[in-house]
Amino acid sequence: MSPYIFIPLQLRDFKKTRNIIDLKSKRNRARHWKREMRRGNRRGYVCVEEGMFIAQGDLVYDSGDPDYTIPGQRIYLSRMVVKHERRGQGIGTAMVHFLCEEARRQGFSEISLGVDKINKTAWHIYNKAGFDILLFDGEDEHGAYVKLMKKL
Repeated sequence: MSPYIFIPLQLRDFKKTRNIIDLKSKRNRARHWKREMRRGNRRGYVCVEEGMFIAQGDLVYDSGDPDYTIPGQRIYLSRMVVKHERRGQGIGTAMVHFLCEEARRQGFSEISLGVDKINKTAWHIYNKAGFDILLFDGEDEHGAYVKLMKKL
């Protein structure tokens, strides 16, 4: 059992995630994330410690990309971020396990994610958590990345 507390992110608390991720520099993406939450296509979860958000991960129901989502079967783990000064303490691993269990609880049999090839720490966490099915290996305007999947 994880020593961390994970709760659903409420839309009214969305701005509190800025202590984890720089929402100002990602203004357009943040608007998109909020719109998806309002529509019910994205559900955010945060790790809370002493009233502060220290990590976040989202589950996306329909990404528009069949590598990432298949209705009723595959859900997409998105925006997995741990507050910089709290990295390396097992929070990311615990968050990934929590999100996988939440996806399974919601009836999904697969979960996918995308990870930049240069992000070795994330690769390690995801591989350790069982994301061992390669769906895509390529690059886009942001660089080289892969899409990985795990059976739940």
